[in-house]
Amino acid sequence: MSRAMATTYRLEVAVDAAQLARRAAERIASAIDLALDERDRAQIALAGGSTPALAYERLGLEHLPWERVDVLLGDERWVPPTDPASNARMIATTLLAQEPARTARFHAVPTELPTPEASAEAFEAMVRQLCPGDPPVFDLLLLGLGDDGHTASLFPGTPATQERTKGVTVGAGKGMERITLTAPVLSAARQVVFLVSGEGKRQALSRLLDPSESPERTPAKLVQPRGSVLVLADAAAAAGLAAPG
Repeated sequence: MSRAMATTYRLEVAVDAAQLARRAAERIASAIDLALDERDRAQIALAGGSTPALAYERLGLEHLPWERVDVLLGDERWVPPTDPASNARMIATTLLAQEPARTARFHAVPTELPTPEASAEAFEAMVRQLCPGDPPVFDLLLLGLGDDGHTASLFPGTPATQERTKGVTVGAGKGMERITLTAPVLSAARQVVFLVSGEGKRQALSRLLDPSESPERTPAKLVQPRGSVLVLADAAAAAGLAAPG
């Protein structure tokens, strides 16, 4: 709990969805540049859902050495990649649909395996092969925030929030089985960015920024990197919130 209390957040507020997408794309591109200055390849883990789609479209237009970038997901619904609910499908139709970013190496969660557990094991092997360290270290991790306080597929009151040994586990939320990175991997990233939009996320964002908030109620608080966490929010989500001190 002491580490949770020590986590610091930097809140940046965008006026609208377009500015939020632009700032998120710029942050991700900057993290990729920084990583490639220091290493041969960069590894980033992206969020699913509707909020980041516009940011990924803008990011895909950035002229980066995409052929040296490994793109993974922080979590995935256990559905075929052609399913409308698939995060991989969303990445393919946004980021990877842009000419500059098409050469990025996208490593989808292998949801075609017989069970979610088999998919989780295969994805963990992939993550450990690509990302150095134990737990594996991503150069940048982009996370969303649910109105219930979940992030990735770490939902309140589920066993996935308690996993500390595995790097990937099976999660469950909103009636769907999911594959998700675990808290130790989420906390190991060199840069962590939350992307939050909409009035419906205001209470969850307030809880995330509250030093006294419990990770049990708000699993996003389980993400406790060594550096500060950047929170990019639009005006609707951040209304009435003071920047954390």
